[in-house]
Amino acid sequence: MKKILLIEDNLDVREMTAEILELENYEVATAEKGKIGIEKAKSFAPDLILCDIMMPIMDGYEVFEQLSKDHSTASTPFIFLTAKSERSDLRKGMTMGADDYLTKPFEAQDLIEAIEARIKKTSFLRKEFLRNVQGINQFIKEASKYQNLKDLSEDRELNQYKVKENIFSENSIAQNLYFIQHGEVKTYKHNENGKEYVTGMFAAGDFIGQLCVLGNSGLYTETAVALSDCEVCCIPKKDFTQLLFNNKDVSNKFISMISNNVLHMQNQLMGMAFDSVRKRAATALLELYDKGLIKDDDLGINISREDFAGLIGTATETAIRVLSSFKDQSLIQLGQSRRIILTDKKLLQQVADFG
Repeated sequence: MKKILLIEDNLDVREMTAEILELENYEVATAEKGKIGIEKAKSFAPDLILCDIMMPIMDGYEVFEQLSKDHSTASTPFIFLTAKSERSDLRKGMTMGADDYLTKPFEAQDLIEAIEARIKKTSFLRKEFLRNVQGINQFIKEASKYQNLKDLSEDRELNQYKVKENIFSENSIAQNLYFIQHGEVKTYKHNENGKEYVTGMFAAGDFIGQLCVLGNSGLYTETAVALSDCEVCCIPKKDFTQLLFNNKDVSNKFISMISNNVLHMQNQLMGMAFDSVRKRAATALLELYDKGLIKDDDLGINISREDFAGLIGTATETAIRVLSSFKDQSLIQLGQSRRIILTDKKLLQQVADFG
């Protein structure tokens, strides 16, 4: 049962509104003053707060401001109640970040619809989705219902790719966003001299191709190739863009899922510009380990020295020298087929932190 906190100084309005909500099977707590409402908000933990604007001693704005500063109540949906003569004051409340408002006197149906819409929105935005194909399908289904996009509700199938098989190619039409369910993928592109350089390495739980799908050119700006046998979920561009552009809240939620950590990408670019090769190499090794591409044993992916050099933005010969230095210091060792194995992650982290 969802819980509603009603903060209203007018007894008749408070009792009438509480009765309407209880008839709709909401658990209701009431408060006749702003200060009492703040205390009840913390102890009652409501799913939504209804609050009158014009109240003595502490008005609705002050109540909202105080609750916004408290971690336990900051994200609780908040709807202002206001008389018609006070409608000019609504801009202030909405600017402060309130979710909605209702003008008194209001119809019972308007009240219920406003509450249901806000609870539905909050429930969707707070929900966490697994980073696997089941989580993606669940997100698309729920986002489709949230936006009434019925054609997006079908489950996504997994496509199989063999080792060295291209998932998409540079300069081909960017028709799909891809999610890696199983396996490892490398992305690379060619410079003006035709030389290949690695732009990223990805594992299960990562998205690829999202920036290309959003780009103005409409083309993939890199090639994605399977480093091992892969299972990849494909999301058509049409569905992807509908999720992004139909609703701001869904867009923010989806972007957070597909970003693969944009802040990390920014830090990586800064590192390429200013960090030493040694520091970049240590950072890359630890990130490849976190993705499961490099392991504590000889079961990781065999990453070529050319690919590793491209990943850290240096010449192959330089990358080989750095790796040899790490090996001499017992930070790494080489297994079968020259697979890289991390032997001292703590010291390697120190190199990544301090160079």
